[in-house]
Amino acid sequence: MRLVRSAAIWVGAVVLGLALVVGLSVAVDYAIGANRILDVTNVEVPGSQDGPTLRAYVARPTQTGPRPLVVMIHEFYGLNGSITGKADLLAREGYLVVAPDTFRGSTTSWIPRAIYQTVMAKPEVVNRDIDAVVRWAKAQPGADPSRVAIVGFCYGGRTALLYTLHDPSVAATVVFYGNPETDAEKLRVIRGPVLGIFGGADASIPVDRVDAFRAGLQAAGVPGRVTVYDGQPHGFVVDAAGVQAGGAQAQAWSEMVDFLRESLAAPRAGPAAGDERAASSPTALSQLLALAIEHLRNARSHVH
Repeated sequence: MRLVRSAAIWVGAVVLGLALVVGLSVAVDYAIGANRILDVTNVEVPGSQDGPTLRAYVARPTQTGPRPLVVMIHEFYGLNGSITGKADLLAREGYLVVAPDTFRGSTTSWIPRAIYQTVMAKPEVVNRDIDAVVRWAKAQPGADPSRVAIVGFCYGGRTALLYTLHDPSVAATVVFYGNPETDAEKLRVIRGPVLGIFGGADASIPVDRVDAFRAGLQAAGVPGRVTVYDGQPHGFVVDAAGVQAGGAQAQAWSEMVDFLRESLAAPRAGPAAGDERAASSPTALSQLLALAIEHLRNARSHVH
C-alpha cells in the first residue's frame, strides 16, 4: 500500500510539473509574440457595442463593381500567413475576402497556446465580433452586402457553421474539417447551401461523424454537399502554395471555388441575424486534444 501511495504521489508530481511547464510555455509564447497579429493584419474594424476594436486582413479583388463578400476564419493557431495567403488566392476569383482575428490579438504556432486560446474564445463573443466584421465589410466600397459567405478551416470550420446558425442570412457556408453540428433540429435554421470538406484519414473527426453531418443536413432540408477526401489528414489544405501545387489541396480548393460561384451568383434574401441556439456549443477539450494530436502528426510528416 505504501508503494502504491508513493507511486501515486510521484505520478501526481510529474503531472503537476508538466502542467506548470506547459502553462509557463503558454505565458512565454504570449509575451514574445504579443505583436504578431500586427504582421498579418492590415485593417482595424470597429467592435460591437462594448467590444474592442478588431483586427483583420482584407484581400481585395481586381475586378470592379459590387463583389460578393467572403469571411474567412482561421484555424486554432489564430490568424496567420496560411490564412492571409489563402485570402489573397480567393480574392483573385473576384471576392472581397475579410479574415478577422477572432482571438482578439492572440496567434501562435505553439499547440498548447493554440488549445488555450481556443478554449478561451467563447462562441457567443466570437459571433458578436464576426457580426461587427460583417457590418463593416458590407459598408466597404465595391462590396455587395446581399451576397455574404463564410469559410473556415479547423476551428474556423466549426466557427463558420456556428455563425451561420447564429445568422441564417449567410448566403453560403464552407466547413473545412471543422467539428460539425449533426443535430438536424439545430441545422434546420440554415437557409443557404453548405459545403463540408473533410479528410478520410482525420482521426479527430471520424468518417462516421462526417456521415452524421451529411445526414443531419439532409434531414434538415439544407442544400449542399459533404465531401471526404480519401487518405487526407486533418488540415490538409495547408496554404496557397500547397493549393497551387495541385493534388488533393487543389481539388478541395477548386470544389470550394465552384461552390461559391454557384451559391453567390445572385443576391440571396434571408432572415435577420440573432439566432443564438448554437452559440453555447464551444469545442470540447477532448476534441481540442484530438486536434492537437492530428496537428503534431501532420507536422512530423511535413503535411501541415
